[in-house]
Amino acid sequence: MSSALVQVQDLAKTFDVSAPWLNRVLEGKPRLLLHAVDGVSFEIEKGQTLALVGESGCGKSTVARLLVGLYQPSRGDVQFDGRDLHSGLEGAESGALRRRIQMIFQDPYASLNPRWRVHDIVAEPLTEQGLVTDATELSNRVAQLLVSVGLSELDGPKYPHQFSGGQRQRISIARALATNPEFLVCDEPTSALDVSVQAQVLNIMKELQRRLGLTYLFISHNLAVVRHMSDSVGVMYLGRLVELAPKQELFARPRHPYTRMLLDAIPKLHDTGRERTPVQGEVPNPLQPPAGCAFHPRCPHANARCASERPVLLALGSVRIACHAVQEQRIPLV
Repeated sequence: MSSALVQVQDLAKTFDVSAPWLNRVLEGKPRLLLHAVDGVSFEIEKGQTLALVGESGCGKSTVARLLVGLYQPSRGDVQFDGRDLHSGLEGAESGALRRRIQMIFQDPYASLNPRWRVHDIVAEPLTEQGLVTDATELSNRVAQLLVSVGLSELDGPKYPHQFSGGQRQRISIARALATNPEFLVCDEPTSALDVSVQAQVLNIMKELQRRLGLTYLFISHNLAVVRHMSDSVGVMYLGRLVELAPKQELFARPRHPYTRMLLDAIPKLHDTGRERTPVQGEVPNPLQPPAGCAFHPRCPHANARCASERPVLLALGSVRIACHAVQEQRIPLV
C-alpha cells in the first residue's frame, strides 16, 4: 500500500464556455470546451509539500479547487487517505472529511468577510462543524489559533480592514487550522504580499507544518518561494504536468525545455551583469491548444513528432517527464 495521503490519477476538468444555445443556433457557432486540467496524476506523502508551478492559466488553481471539492472532476480519481475524495464529500461522512482538508486562498483582501470581526471569521469553522459549542471555550480556542500564527488574542474584536495584507493572510491560515486539518491546499497564499511579508508568512507555514505534521499542496508561480517550501515540484503547462521531480533534482538538473525556460528567467545572485533569458513566446489559447505537445510552438528542440504526437508522462529515475526530446535524448542534460 502507498504511504501517500493524497493520490491523484488522470484528473481532468472541462468547462463549457460556449455562447448561449440560441446564439449558437442563430450564428452557427459550435460549442466551446475549455480543458482547464487534462489528465494530471501525482501523489503527496504525509507531512510533505508538493508544489505546482507554471505560468498563469496553466490549471494550477483548478487542481486546487478540485482537491477541496469546490469543483467536480470531469474525469479521474482523487484518493484521500485511501478513500475516494469526491464520493466521500457527498456522503454521510462529508463533515469529518472536510475537517481534514482545508484551503488557504490567494487574495487575503477577498477571502475574508469585511463585515465580520476576526473572532467570528476564525470561529466559523468550529461552530459550523459543531466542534465547540461553549462560548468561553470558543473564545479560548480562537485566541490560541491567532497566537499560533503570530497575532494577538486582542485582535479578535477587530475587522479585516484594520490589518495589513500579511496579517490578513495569517487570519486566513488561523481559520484554515481551526478544524485541525491534515491536508492544506494553498493557492498562491503569498502572491498578493510584499516580499518581506511573504517570508514571514512562509516561515509560519513551515513551522506549523513541522509542529503539526501538515501535508501541503502549494500552488505558486514564484520558483524562489517553491524552492523554500516544497519537497517535490510539479511543472504544469496548459492543463497538463510536463515534469514532476524532487525539489533538489528539479532545480539542479531541469529536464523539460519549459522547466529550463522558467528557471533561466530567475535572476541569480552571482550572475550580475549577465542578461537574463526571458520566457519565450506566449501561452497558446487554451480553447484552441496546439496539436501534439502543447509546448512545441515555443520549444527550441521541437520536431515533427512533437507537433503531431502528445507526449506521455514517463518515469526516468526519480523524475517523471512528458517530452519526446528528453525521451529520445535529443536534449543534453544540464
